[in-house]
Amino acid sequence: MTGRTRRVEGTEIVRRPLSAVLAVGAVSALLLTAGCSSAPDGGPSGDAGTPSGTGPSSSAAPPRATASAAPAKGSMTVVRTVAENLKSPWGLAALPEGGLLVSSRDEGTITRIDEKTGGKTELGEVPGVSAAGEGGLLGIALSPDYAADHMVYAYFTSASDNRIARMVYDPRKPSGQQLGAPNTIFRGIPKGMIHNGGRIAFGPDKMLYAGTGESGDRGLAQDRKSLGGKILRLTPEGEPAPGNPFPDSPMYSYGHRNVQGLAWDSDQRLYASEFGQDTWDELNAIKPGGDYGWPSAEGTSKDPAYQNPIAQWHTADASPSGIAYAGGSIWMAGLRGERLWRIPLKGTEAAADPQPFLKGEYGRLRTVVAAGGDKLWLMTSATDGRGTPRKGDDRILELKVK
Repeated sequence: MTGRTRRVEGTEIVRRPLSAVLAVGAVSALLLTAGCSSAPDGGPSGDAGTPSGTGPSSSAAPPRATASAAPAKGSMTVVRTVAENLKSPWGLAALPEGGLLVSSRDEGTITRIDEKTGGKTELGEVPGVSAAGEGGLLGIALSPDYAADHMVYAYFTSASDNRIARMVYDPRKPSGQQLGAPNTIFRGIPKGMIHNGGRIAFGPDKMLYAGTGESGDRGLAQDRKSLGGKILRLTPEGEPAPGNPFPDSPMYSYGHRNVQGLAWDSDQRLYASEFGQDTWDELNAIKPGGDYGWPSAEGTSKDPAYQNPIAQWHTADASPSGIAYAGGSIWMAGLRGERLWRIPLKGTEAAADPQPFLKGEYGRLRTVVAAGGDKLWLMTSATDGRGTPRKGDDRILELKVK
């Protein structure tokens, strides 16, 4: 294994032998014993050494339903800058009453942004966050019953694992004291300096989906007893969701390297973005129980045992993070690629080649969220230790798309 390179959020590090990562496979209710994992060797060494070739390519997966195709070409306009000077922002959630919640990976805090004025109010710090490398306070999501329970869910790295907790948000309390005590609903996701996954989202079925990474231990992605390298499907209480493809398991799909984005189309079909290693990044249509091939396959494979991506990119052009659905297309934020990709859909196929926007204009792009109709929120990621911050970074942009 010595000398093989392993890409980390658009950076390469020299691959060295890793100690085994311990993953707790049992789903927790509340306060289960945490699993632990060993941190990988190596550190970032820059963006050099990508394979030759640029630009995306598409490979079709079998469509699940007949549908009209989105136009091959779309458009995107930056309407305005909503907020500036954010610190290592990662997760983004829109409040139904107005306002945006932003998680800070390194600070371990959640902040409310007034989308009209850009004003910031810190809700509070999430206890137990242990930020290091790509770990910290990552994805956030609102309860499907938020109007009644005001629950905010957060995926974060602790001292021993990655876990999911939920907290009551009370805007009537003073700034810094608006988050209630965290209620840990799920533990034991392997942690590492790299590949912690972290995106969470409630689906149309009101179940909680979580994208995890293999934490640098490639074998975990195929290990069905491990929570690493998976998409998980949970009840809001952290139990395996009814109807999961594997009995009494939270696992929804496996064979993933590092899932970074989750989104559903208008027909309630799930898509996920994923970091490749040296050659191909992926956008996948997620099939319950599907094996997405890592570490045996990166990008399109001829092995029928694996689900092929519907689109793939050379690693210099993407390093995909968050995704959103709007106007018949998936919109995908790129970190190393420093661009926003539009992938027009026909069913669960790519209807045309992916189309890039904003190349290099705002640096690394971390998260994109649908805001209804033709509007998206887009958040940059220049202050994550790998970007080159400019005045005002990081920021949230309002986009108009079609």
